[in-house]
Amino acid sequence: MEKTRTIRYADHQDLATLKEQDKHLSEAELKNVIAAKKIIVMHQGNAFIGWLRFGMFWDTIPFMNMLYILDGYRGKGYGTALVTFWEKEVAKEGYNRVLTSTQANEQAQFFYRKLGYTECGALLLPKEPLEMFFIKELMP
Repeated sequence: MEKTRTIRYADHQDLATLKEQDKHLSEAELKNVIAAKKIIVMHQGNAFIGWLRFGMFWDTIPFMNMLYILDGYRGKGYGTALVTFWEKEVAKEGYNRVLTSTQANEQAQFFYRKLGYTECGALLLPKEPLEMFFIKELMP
């Protein structure tokens, strides 16, 4: 029997798992982001697969801050499924474009290009790799 894949907005029951996995946010901020429905989680049966966390760029464009698939689940379409779910959700809210970024020395740029994202700029901070920005126009 195949285990059911679920994708949904994170809730308070996900806090402990996300706190353990997502080291970029304090617990207080993680609670805020969960309450704001800015984290989407994925499970396969009872197994936690990964998450997508987003915010708003210029308060007007959904911006994917983090997409993370746990080791052992990468390269199996889970990341694509999370991004597709997110794109559909923000499109339902009336947004017609989304943004994300990745460092130039990471493989994620090729993943985003495969999903239809195009490079739209870059940022170079002192002592950091080049941060590449990507945009995707969403279909209505």
